Amino acid sequence: MTDAVIAARWQFAFTIMFHYLFPILTIGLGVLIAVLKTIELRTGNASYGDAARFWARIFAITFAAGVVTGIPMEFQFGTNWARFARYAGPVVGQTLFMESVFAFFAESSLLGVFLFGESRVGPLGHWLAAVGVALGAVLSGFFIVATNAWMQHPVGFRIVGDHAELTSLVALLTNPYVRWQYPHVISGAIVTGSMVMAGIGAFYLLAGRDQELGRLFVRVGVVCGVIFAVFSLFPTGAFHGEHITRLQPSKMAAMEGLFKTQEGAPLAIIGMPDRERQELMDPIYVPGILSYLAYGNFSARVTGLSDIPDDLEPPVEIVYYAYHIMVGLGTIFIAIMAVSAFMLWRGRLFAHRSLLWILMLAMPFPYIANEAGWVVAEVGRQPWVVFGLQRVAVASSTNVTTGMTYFTLLGFMGLYLVLGILYLLLFARIVLQGPVRPAGAEPSTEAFETLP
Repeated sequence: MTDAVIAARWQFAFTIMFHYLFPILTIGLGVLIAVLKTIELRTGNASYGDAARFWARIFAITFAAGVVTGIPMEFQFGTNWARFARYAGPVVGQTLFMESVFAFFAESSLLGVFLFGESRVGPLGHWLAAVGVALGAVLSGFFIVATNAWMQHPVGFRIVGDHAELTSLVALLTNPYVRWQYPHVISGAIVTGSMVMAGIGAFYLLAGRDQELGRLFVRVGVVCGVIFAVFSLFPTGAFHGEHITRLQPSKMAAMEGLFKTQEGAPLAIIGMPDRERQELMDPIYVPGILSYLAYGNFSARVTGLSDIPDDLEPPVEIVYYAYHIMVGLGTIFIAIMAVSAFMLWRGRLFAHRSLLWILMLAMPFPYIANEAGWVVAEVGRQPWVVFGLQRVAVASSTNVTTGMTYFTLLGFMGLYLVLGILYLLLFARIVLQGPVRPAGAEPSTEAFETLP
């Protein structure tokens, strides 16, 4: 693999991982805002409407940052990955177009109605706008995942000359790989939104301000968080893992550090993969569980890396550790949200300062788990850009040099640093202003001074 290809991979990895920090929050918040507006419409409790309007402001700045950071990735298909665009463009271009027209534009338009048209459309129209924003965000995620799923498991196409052509749009949209990958991605996004909502609510309770809405944020965040944290593990995570085992055995072997093909394959809880020795160092195994998760049979045969050609193996260490970071954090989320839900049910959560601190400090971790999950998905597909059809080494542009790519990468890093700081400042400003603030009041930082 040439230096130019490696440089192009670094640039795309950086831009897409930075960009993804924003959609995972907008997808999750979009659903939660719709939930808040639904409760307001059913109960007439205006506090839920106040909460929805507060989170809509954070949704808006996050959505804007996602748009700005998403555009460069589209251009990179033409600048850095021209051979991939020529080869796969007739297929993946369909879903990318549908994402822009049917989801992104609808989401943008309805967001404007939700933010600025409440007095004009009335309570029912405002609720419909909130539901439309949520559906637009979720639908946008579907088309993006469908695009990625075709690269993971190509279906509904034929090869004509030097490129692939779509033969069935239905097959593309109903790809078996989408079946559990998509709900797993959406579930992870809702966990992120739930934990951010609960964390901000915990901040207000610890700071002794905006108590009513702080309790509301924690309540809604914890209830939704525990549901979708479990949903991310089962059924979405378990069944998606089953599809990976059947369709991409090399990826599953790397995820579990399974070097030797064996019957009754164990599930590795921890361990350190050693490619030279072809074994997992200092492992803790659960016997037979990997075979059962993959095939529903504790004695089933699972393919190991020893039966995969060396030039078709993904980078084992990256995939293995990213997978275990994702699973480990997911398990922690279930524990945090389950304990919080139990304390909420007992009526003791809002006074339990230690648990509120945990909720607040845990906010960054679902971002790490989501990013780690995508590292597993994309690095585990290597050396293919379209699995089984086109290698990464022959997908890049031939007229873009290594120096050009690294130069623009440095430019992206500088611009995204400024954008990230600006976003965090705006986010903090909205949080410090609070969900309910009299007209003309200035934002305050006193809340930080009251934390124990």
